[in-house]
Amino acid sequence: MDLGLKGRTALVMGASQGLGQATAMQLAEEGAHVILVARREDVLTSVQQQIEDAGGSAEVACCDLFDRASRQALCQLIENLLRLDVLVANSGGPAPGMAPGIASEVWTQEFDAMVLGLIEIIDTSVIRMKDAKFGRILVIGSSGIVVPIPKLAVSNTLRSAVGGYVKTLSEQVASHGVTCNMVLPGRVETPRTQAIDAATAKSLGITVEQARANSIATIPTGRYGQAREFGSVLTFLASEQAGYITGSQIRVDGGAIRSINA
Repeated sequence: MDLGLKGRTALVMGASQGLGQATAMQLAEEGAHVILVARREDVLTSVQQQIEDAGGSAEVACCDLFDRASRQALCQLIENLLRLDVLVANSGGPAPGMAPGIASEVWTQEFDAMVLGLIEIIDTSVIRMKDAKFGRILVIGSSGIVVPIPKLAVSNTLRSAVGGYVKTLSEQVASHGVTCNMVLPGRVETPRTQAIDAATAKSLGITVEQARANSIATIPTGRYGQAREFGSVLTFLASEQAGYITGSQIRVDGGAIRSINA
């Protein structure tokens, strides 16, 4: 199937590893020019090289969501692009933390980056897309906004706020050919998942292997997902064929969430 991504431009945040990297590489495989965004230029350059070695096209742009000047610079880059067709908004995740007891300054800092920072970049991108009458806003969330994940209070809360914004935005821009969706990963094999397993093991006084086995036991597929499987879903949602999908939250979790309607 031709996804209609040849010649399009996609900006992928968090592209240095994990879900962002996997998505960026698959978009490039489909012919999109990919702008790789993360904090570390050296790691991004390595991903760029992998894409180019495979025959794809990519460039690097550094951004730290916790730095407002850095966010503004990324927004200016977006404004000056010849075109922008796809935005993969991926903020990474905050450190594990239990409720109650999380300091106010932690909430403030994480809200500024994970919510306000993403909204600034999404809004800047949407303006470009509306003018072009085509666009795909894809926000990487978490299954924790459907069923809160223990020890991830900040992530559960702030990603839910972003989800509300994405749904609201989707209704405002659909008539301009711009779709807005949120994709909710469950346990996918990434450095963040490994860190969560390590934190769980430490808090329960068990081995990391046992923490991982306990987690896998809750997943009907009996395994963690692969980052490429997740990236495949985003790549389809970025395609021309996905033009009638908007305002949705798509779960990629191996069936871990048992509910039907959410």
